[in-house]
Amino acid sequence: MNDSLKTLLVIAFLIVIVWNLGAGLYYMLVDKGESKRTVNALTRRIALSVALILLVVLAIKMGWITPHGIGSNPR
Repeated sequence: MNDSLKTLLVIAFLIVIVWNLGAGLYYMLVDKGESKRTVNALTRRIALSVALILLVVLAIKMGWITPHGIGSNPR
């Protein structure tokens, strides 16, 4: 998998996470506690966040990506 595809995958995850956060806010303001749409949107956001973290940890362990510090010199 090339680097741009990896970056695109992470950015797509982040966009969907922010989208679900916004949906939760919208449902909270519109529904005023009458439905469970807010809870469902925020639950999806948490699940996606955990999935992204696990995906990054798996990618590091498998050697697909290599972590580096900001501004550090590569070896």
